[in-house]
Amino acid sequence: METAIIAALIACFINLVLCPLIIPVLRRVKFGQNVRDDGPADHIRKTGTPTMGGIIIISGFLGGSLWFFQNSYSLILIFITLAFGFIGFLDDYIKVVKKRSLGLRVKQKLLLQLLVGGVFVAFLHLSANDYRIFFVPFMEEYINTGFLFIPVALFIILGTVNSVNLTDGLDGLAGSVTLIVTVFFLIVAGREITPIIGAFAGSLLGFLVFNVHPAKVFMGDTGSLALGGFVAGIALILQMPLFLVIVGLVYVLETLSVILQVVYFKKTGGKRLFKMAPLHHHFELKGLPETKVTALFCIFTIIMCLIGFLSV
Repeated sequence: METAIIAALIACFINLVLCPLIIPVLRRVKFGQNVRDDGPADHIRKTGTPTMGGIIIISGFLGGSLWFFQNSYSLILIFITLAFGFIGFLDDYIKVVKKRSLGLRVKQKLLLQLLVGGVFVAFLHLSANDYRIFFVPFMEEYINTGFLFIPVALFIILGTVNSVNLTDGLDGLAGSVTLIVTVFFLIVAGREITPIIGAFAGSLLGFLVFNVHPAKVFMGDTGSLALGGFVAGIALILQMPLFLVIVGLVYVLETLSVILQVVYFKKTGGKRLFKMAPLHHHFELKGLPETKVTALFCIFTIIMCLIGFLSV
C-alpha cells in the first residue's frame, strides 16, 4: 500500500502542475466545450470552457504508474485506459476541431471500442489465471462464465465505458464518483497492482482541483472513456465485475435513466418519464443545485462502496 500512496502523490502532483500549464493552451487553441441547447439553462454559461482535459488525467496516470510498473497486468490496465482515452480523443477532436457535433459516428465508436475490448479480453483469456471465474458479492462463491466469458467480458467493458461517459455531465461528477470507486478497488486489490490503481486515484484527485464547480476544464470524452476503460479493466483483472453493480450503481442508474426515457417516450407518444436524462439532469431540473447533485451522487457512491466492502 505504501507504493500505491507514493504513486498517488506523484500523479496528483503532476496534475497540479500540468493543469495551470495546459488549460490556457486548450483555451488559446479554442478547444472549448459546446453545450447542448436543450440542456439545463444554467449550463449555457459553460460554453467555451476548455475540454479534452482527459489528456491531463492520462498524463498524471502515466507519470505516477510508470515508476512502479511491475507486471503484464499493469501493462494491460494501462493499455485499456490509454486506448479508450484515444477513442475519446478522436471523438472530442471531431466535435471541437472539425465542428461535427456528434463526433465519431456510432458504428465507428462501437467498432473501435470492440477492438480495444477484444484485445484486453484476449489477453485475459490467454493468461495463466482463469479469468472466466467471477466472484459473487455477499457469497463466498464464484460463477464460471465458461465459453461465455468473451461476450460477457466485452459487454461489461462496453457497458461500463459508456455508462461512465453518460455520468460525465456535471462539474466534477464523473471524476469524483470514479475516484471513490477506484479507492474501493485499491483497498480490495492485491499488492501487485495497487501502485497502478493508486496512480489513477492520484491523477483524478489532482485533476478534480480544477474540475469541481465551477470547472476550469472538462475531461471530455478523452477523460470519461479513459475512466470507464480503467474501471472495467480493474474490475475484470480482480475478477470482480459483478461488484460494479454495487459500487458503480451510479453508472448503472445513469444508463437506465436514458434507456427508460427513450422507451417511455416511444411507448407514450412523446411523454417523458424524467424531466431530462441522464438522471443527474433530472435532479437539476427538479431544482437541486449542480453542486448538491454531485455531492449526493458521491455520498451515495460512498455508501454503496461500504456495502461493497461487506459483500467481499
